[in-house]
Amino acid sequence: MTMTLAELARKMRDIDFAMLATHADGGAIAARPMSNNREVDYDGDAWFFTDDTTRMVTDIDGDPRVGLSYQGTSGLLGMRPFFVHIEGRAVLIRDRAQFSEHWTKGLERWWPDGIETPDLVLIRVTGERAHYWDGEDEGELVIASSSA
Repeated sequence: MTMTLAELARKMRDIDFAMLATHADGGAIAARPMSNNREVDYDGDAWFFTDDTTRMVTDIDGDPRVGLSYQGTSGLLGMRPFFVHIEGRAVLIRDRAQFSEHWTKGLERWWPDGIETPDLVLIRVTGERAHYWDGEDEGELVIASSSA
């Protein structure tokens, strides 16, 4: 049975971290953990803040194709492992007006100056396809992003 985007979003709601994988120079794949602060309902887009000086930003400038991997639990009492991998395209946003739309409490831990932090950049990953494993169930979902 194929999950709907709403069902997938419900299962992803309490997962705090994703591994964001990019294509680096020379064909290498680089991945790093990114937090969504557990305050985001997945609608096909994922949003992350970072510094403009990171290798991740350089990688995305060179190739916007990215992957997001999430791991959580599912089922009665959260006893079943749940995994999802999102294939998508990343866009780098440097518009401070959009920063305030996606800023959540707790991000000050990394950026004490908030949206006024120099070199702050917002990454939007628009999902194109999701592969999921929920216990023994697995499937694939083509995502129609709300902002595409």
